[in-house]
Amino acid sequence: MGDTPAVARRTVRLAIRDARTALSLTQTQVAEEMEWSLSKVMRIESGEVTISPNDLRPLLAYLGVRDKARIDALVQAAKASKQRQQWWDNKRFAGMLTPAMKQWFSYEVEATSMRIFCAAYFPGFLQTPEFATAVLQFFDDELNAEEVAARVETRALRRQALEQRKVRPEALVLLDQSTLLRTLGQPEVLGRQLAVVLAAIRSGRITVRIAPFTLATPGIGSWEIFYLGSEDVGHAVLYRENATRDEIVDDPAGLNRHLAQWDKLWHSSFDEARSNDMIETRINELLVIKDSPDS
Repeated sequence: MGDTPAVARRTVRLAIRDARTALSLTQTQVAEEMEWSLSKVMRIESGEVTISPNDLRPLLAYLGVRDKARIDALVQAAKASKQRQQWWDNKRFAGMLTPAMKQWFSYEVEATSMRIFCAAYFPGFLQTPEFATAVLQFFDDELNAEEVAARVETRALRRQALEQRKVRPEALVLLDQSTLLRTLGQPEVLGRQLAVVLAAIRSGRITVRIAPFTLATPGIGSWEIFYLGSEDVGHAVLYRENATRDEIVDDPAGLNRHLAQWDKLWHSSFDEARSNDMIETRINELLVIKDSPDS
């Protein structure tokens, strides 16, 4: 049983979902029986909201969960999931972040290890404000200026939260080779962004490999797998995004597929030493040469 808020919430919602599907009940049937709104059931099962112990006990009874030890454990998990308000719950972010993002942030601060694949840019917690702004402004047809500013701020808050952890997660980052070339029209912005990445590598915060152009990739989207405990599918969650669309995936089939893709790419990519050299060389091309008196 998980002992942290994000793990506890996930434990409860998966237990509810699995018990419901085992009885071949729909979310609508559960909502009608419990006299709840359908949205409440959906949000509990998706992890967007927690469920109170007073709501959980009758729900478990309806779903046929009879074992007292199991019920007590889930009630304790429901209590543990009632965490204090976090930065992503701040009113200034209301309507600015997707439900999947907020759920993902709660996992990120508790993850024991990370497997990150970036097809076009860099992990959000590593992005500099100027790089993040340049990326997000591309989506000005979907994000207004206030939303762009809010999402840029979340990058800094995520980095701060990770840096303040007593035990940092093992973070393996797989970057497509294209990330070294995509300047967004501002070579110096990419250069400074890569310098931040290289500093994180040298400090031991992340381990990076570059996936060469010779490899096929699983698509244009980026995805991250976090382990919340031991490194097995039962303790893993996946966050997947494409442009401004995102989702949390925690079904075993989806996780196993992405983990297999990760392993294939990671072991077929340039090793850490070669990847670090490529990043440093690219920084010199973008910054050192540009700032040279003879340039």
